[in-house]
Amino acid sequence: MAEAHQAVAFQFTVTPDGIDLQLCHEALRQIYLSGLHSWKKRFIRFKNGVMTGVYPGSPGGFMVVVVSYMSYNKYHQLDPSLGDIIQTLPAIDVKVFIQKIVGGVLVGTGLWVTIIMIMRNVLKGLLSWHGWMRARHGSVSWSTRVWMVLVKVFSGRKPMLYSFQNSLPRLPVPSVKDTCRRYLESVRPLMDDERYERMKGLAKDFEKNLGPRLQWYLKLKSWWASNYVSDWWEEYIYLRGRGPIMVNSNYYAMDFLYVFPTSIQAARAGNAIHAIMLYRRKLDRAQIKPLMLLHTIPMCSAQYEHMFNSSRVPGVDTDTLQHMNESKHITVFHKGRFFKVWMFYDGRLLLPREIEQQMERILADKSEPLPGEEKLAALTAGERTPWAKARETFFSRGKNKQALDAIEKAAFCVTLDDTEQRYDENNPVKSLDSYAKSLLHGKCYDRWFDKSFNLIVFKNGTMGLNAEHSWADAPIIGHLWEHVLAMDPVKLGYSEEGHCHGEPHPNLPGPQRLQWDIPAECQEVIHSSLKVAESLADDVDSHIIPFNDFGKGLIKKCRTSPDAFIQIALQLAHYRDKGKFCLTYEASMTRLFREGRTETVRSCTMETCAFVRSMIRDETTEERLKLLKQAADKHQNMYRLAMTGQGIDRHLFCLYVVSKYLGEDSAFLKEVLSEPWRLSTSQTPLQQLELFDLVKHPEYVSSGGGFGPVADDGYGVSYIIVGENLINFHISSKHSSPETDSHRFGTNIRQAMMDILDLFQLDKKTK
Repeated sequence: MAEAHQAVAFQFTVTPDGIDLQLCHEALRQIYLSGLHSWKKRFIRFKNGVMTGVYPGSPGGFMVVVVSYMSYNKYHQLDPSLGDIIQTLPAIDVKVFIQKIVGGVLVGTGLWVTIIMIMRNVLKGLLSWHGWMRARHGSVSWSTRVWMVLVKVFSGRKPMLYSFQNSLPRLPVPSVKDTCRRYLESVRPLMDDERYERMKGLAKDFEKNLGPRLQWYLKLKSWWASNYVSDWWEEYIYLRGRGPIMVNSNYYAMDFLYVFPTSIQAARAGNAIHAIMLYRRKLDRAQIKPLMLLHTIPMCSAQYEHMFNSSRVPGVDTDTLQHMNESKHITVFHKGRFFKVWMFYDGRLLLPREIEQQMERILADKSEPLPGEEKLAALTAGERTPWAKARETFFSRGKNKQALDAIEKAAFCVTLDDTEQRYDENNPVKSLDSYAKSLLHGKCYDRWFDKSFNLIVFKNGTMGLNAEHSWADAPIIGHLWEHVLAMDPVKLGYSEEGHCHGEPHPNLPGPQRLQWDIPAECQEVIHSSLKVAESLADDVDSHIIPFNDFGKGLIKKCRTSPDAFIQIALQLAHYRDKGKFCLTYEASMTRLFREGRTETVRSCTMETCAFVRSMIRDETTEERLKLLKQAADKHQNMYRLAMTGQGIDRHLFCLYVVSKYLGEDSAFLKEVLSEPWRLSTSQTPLQQLELFDLVKHPEYVSSGGGFGPVADDGYGVSYIIVGENLINFHISSKHSSPETDSHRFGTNIRQAMMDILDLFQLDKKTK
């Protein structure tokens, strides 16, 4: 075969005349181009590190400062070195000239660095002010305007992805008194008087006795570490969990809902993989613009670092995150076989049609899986400890280690799924529920759940992502996914036949089958993990609602925050569904601070409960609207507090971790952290609006994503606001719970949204 021949760099034969050495020039050329690519990448990484390290300064600014300083000295006939530099130069005429040049450069450099540090610290101080969040929506005060101008002045020009990392403030530690007060306020609607008084007593005892001691250690950590929460959150919430990460931790992102660019599986994979690799190139070069609120306020970009070339590695007691600086291949799973596919040839990234060519070769491969290979990935779907022990026993040497390294060190994983998933207008409910479950867990052995993310391309060309959660939160993978969906049908496009544009490569080496030698003992562990995973997957009750009765456009006419409107509707729907209120989790981000991740908004409040009861009882519309406004204002205030580091749950979590390190038991903290979140919610934000023309093409945007239920008897709800007229809800629960039914809850959500909108009587106002 041609590709097999080209894989050999040289060959030799022994003849009577000696050794005949034959070099393969093509292979040597590929080695040269590969090395050149690696050195270019290292240089770019070094250059970006320097540019980020001196930001908001720049090489141009350095030249301006140094030249200006030296010109000033020359004009005033000053010696910038004060006669102390280069005393060892020979006594020749150029000594004074060189002395002034060197002294001017050194002092000018010091002045430049001083200016940078001043700008950076001033910017950090400016970004620590959050008064702009308290302004009414649509209005900007003069103080906020002046503040925004100052932020722009001190932010420098043309920032790269990581430029603001050293200028972001640290996450503040709230006082124990404030956190306890806000906690008691959040649980008041969920407790009767007797239980509330008991909890109030526990909180006061904690606030007076153990709390201040734990707080001292937490303050010490906040001064020393970049973020007092993130490392403990990553370790104890994610990496130390010993249960399956499939369903319980991993989440998914969906394709377009109503657009089908091509039905050719290999072609869709070709464009998507190429778009992802282009994104990785921009990420490596730090060319992705940092996300800026109001086009002014930077957000932390630290989570992007582990997006590619990363994998979660199982351990007996705790997992670890493995990240490679560079990876030139991906791994592809198809019908029980694993393939390694190189993404570069001739010193360049493969083009979409060439990637399609590689996918076609994999789809055409009729070889059977090796013993134990087909369901190997079930190890990543089951309990973590058996997987860790199996990894150490069966995958630490030989061909198994080489094959596992190929997966874990790949840029990312791809599954060419042999099922068809798509939104079907004739059967919308069943088709979308099947689609969601396939992305969330599939067959439990056809996704490598440990990988930072898996691209899943179905047989009919529909696609999606499954992402591991420990390395980053959903908005980070959402940023990548928006880039892919924006490039795929519009910028890259397809031919009339549905193939990627371009031509196949005549000499492109084919994919490599990974080789395994999996003994019977390991196959038993695989089978055991698969049983655990299948039991978990079968219990998931998924339901998706494309809510198109109205959207953000009409909600804004009600002069209400869309997020607050939806959260209040969820409370009304839950009360109608279960006849009671519950502890509710809404994810908020803390990326206004360095290495910030998430905080909890406890959106079941006294004000929201009062409004819900008014909808159940026979209250007047005026009274209901008054209570709705109070509930929405309360929700918005709580969201602001969470975003600005004044939340409840991350502070209490860290206090609990400190108490465990000190060997102290706190009845208050233990009870707080054992309360189940029976309603867990999250909004998937659309972050790059400039990539999509939602007016002309509202269908060209992701339909969002979802996650599994957090509590056995609760609901998980993710929603995305698409344009002005569509909101997609992703609902999950467990079949095994008699209290939950995702489809019933979906019906209640739809009715709650309509009932709240009816209060505003927009139809009558329009008439």
